Amino acid sequence: MTVEAPAATVSAAESLVRLLEDYGVEYVFGTCGHTNIALLDALGRSPVTFVIARHEQAAAHAADGYARASGRPGVLLLHVGPGMMNAVTGVATAAMDSVPLIAISGDVPSYYRGRHPHQEVNLHADADQTAIYRPFVKRAWHVHRAEDLARFTERAFWTATSGRPGAVLLNVPMDLFSREVAAAARPLPERPAAPGLPAPVARRIAARLAGAERPLIYLGGGLRGAAGRDALLSLAGHLDIPIAHSLMGKGAVPDDHPLLLGMPGFWGLETTNDYAREADVVLALATRFAETDASSWEPAYTWNLGGGPGTGRLIQVDIDAAEIGRNYPVEIGAVADATLAVQAIDEAVRELRPDPVSRSALRERIGHARSALFAGSRERGRSDDFPLRPERILADLRDALPDDAVLVTDVGWNKNGVAQCYELPAQGRFITPGGASTMGFGPAAAVGVQIARPDRVVVALVGDGGMSAQLPAVPMAVEQGLPVVFVVMNNRAHGTIADLQAANFGASYGCEFRDPGGEPYSPDFAALARACGADGYEISTPGDLASALRSAITRRRPAVLDVPMVNEPVPTPGHWNITDIYQGVLPGDGGHRREVAQSADRNPNGG
Repeated sequence: MTVEAPAATVSAAESLVRLLEDYGVEYVFGTCGHTNIALLDALGRSPVTFVIARHEQAAAHAADGYARASGRPGVLLLHVGPGMMNAVTGVATAAMDSVPLIAISGDVPSYYRGRHPHQEVNLHADADQTAIYRPFVKRAWHVHRAEDLARFTERAFWTATSGRPGAVLLNVPMDLFSREVAAAARPLPERPAAPGLPAPVARRIAARLAGAERPLIYLGGGLRGAAGRDALLSLAGHLDIPIAHSLMGKGAVPDDHPLLLGMPGFWGLETTNDYAREADVVLALATRFAETDASSWEPAYTWNLGGGPGTGRLIQVDIDAAEIGRNYPVEIGAVADATLAVQAIDEAVRELRPDPVSRSALRERIGHARSALFAGSRERGRSDDFPLRPERILADLRDALPDDAVLVTDVGWNKNGVAQCYELPAQGRFITPGGASTMGFGPAAAVGVQIARPDRVVVALVGDGGMSAQLPAVPMAVEQGLPVVFVVMNNRAHGTIADLQAANFGASYGCEFRDPGGEPYSPDFAALARACGADGYEISTPGDLASALRSAITRRRPAVLDVPMVNEPVPTPGHWNITDIYQGVLPGDGGHRREVAQSADRNPNGG
């Protein structure tokens, strides 16, 4: 009689690390805690690198930046209670921008659940910390048995990376990490082909575009990669269809392309808003029509897609069925991969209309508008005023950075100004927090981007508010030996909000940083950099920025450039409903407008 040898066993933590290795994970970002050190111990014996952060939000943004730049899922390790709650903003940012991220959190021991052991989330629901993440993750798993950890891990990676990518949570009571389980592989399922666009639907869309007088292609953030871009430019070029892009779509089409209108909406361009409003057929690809890109969905400003007489017809293609028709009525809706859809439509158009269409007058109009935009920004950027004007900072950046640099922004002038008037080279990359518009994203996300792209120059372009929110990013870059260049646009304020308050209420109380004497205040970010072991540059004259950028790029060390900047608003050609609210004009109130107290020194252009 043959007796089978018992299956080899390992700890569940070791089993999980082996799965991470099998799935091609090279980096795990996070912080330590008593609930996850068993997993950290197993990671320490593996080729997977743990990138330690001093705050969980910084770790989440770094994992997010890594995922955006590498195309691989980001992996985040968290501790129970306050640890995983600190990461909420970062994980939600990734989720809302369709970034694949797997958050692994330790939890209280399973046998103490509900007794309120140390740091348990327990007031109205016993140990249900997964509920905190459920509103924004694609799926949250709470592991009850160590034997289920491998299966749930495989499900987590599959879910985060399939269909519309997003964030997931894997919550593991700490005692399960130490339990013995059978050593077994859990391979990911073979990835099926992405959903394509059926030929009959492609022909219908092609006929609509070919028959339109004022067609428009509107591009969101879901079309990436050379194949999708090439198909899009082929389709647009054959029918001479102009292209607009959302905030998240900037960079998918080169800024110097003759059919590129640019960004619509509140921070968009007047020419783009005008054409979008008058378009008779709009092909929307991988976009959710975000409020700021759509001027609060009010037809008088950007998109006139009501579905009735005199309005444009909408064709919407998205990998996520929930986005189709969410904000505008749709004539043709298709759930499909954006790249495959554009390729099918391009092929159908060429069969239907072999000869290309020419709209030379339209190309000329777009060329004039784009040239005027970039030339105007450049002209304003020549100013030697000090503190520097924001467009001077952007102009110096554009001149100093190599064409393939990655620009990671926070929120405010750094995000909106770059999206609006920074001429991004074709080889460059623009990464920004779109869905959540998260202050503090830029510094730590740039660290993750630099890990993913060690050969590139990576610049975190952030405000002083965003830099203050994520100071841990600098020591993280130093510890990892990463030459991230942090450029701080320092106006000693939450400048965009200060502008809004000043324009609508006559003052900017609570938005500007002041010392006890009432004078503008800011930390010395350059000195902070040096204290952390990075290079620090104080910009004290207009010419200092260009030379400091050249030095930081050449030295290839972590560097912080503290750039004093005047507070002035980003031009806003579109509309945002919040300005109506400030003035007391609310839906359903008959147009009543409250009287706003006017201060004697009110400055409508900013604080």
